[in-house]
Amino acid sequence: MSTIQLVIKMANSGQNREKFVALAEKRTLKAIQAISIIGNLSNKSNYSYTEDDVKKIRKALLDEVNVTMNRFNASSGTIKQFDLS
Repeated sequence: MSTIQLVIKMANSGQNREKFVALAEKRTLKAIQAISIIGNLSNKSNYSYTEDDVKKIRKALLDEVNVTMNRFNASSGTIKQFDLS
């Protein structure tokens, strides 16, 4: 690889990092805010829900967080976990 190619690659890498940081911060904040709004549903004076409803919400949120984090792990070459239970 020539010096020019190396410099271009390093410049692109810096731009990619900047894009990643900007998008990660924006999307993470948006996700946190959405989760916080879901928490507003816990007000029993305004809403009626069962423990089963709460468990379904919790499972859906945790499952999606796990899927997302596994995508990061998979890209780094980590072997995915397998469990029969």
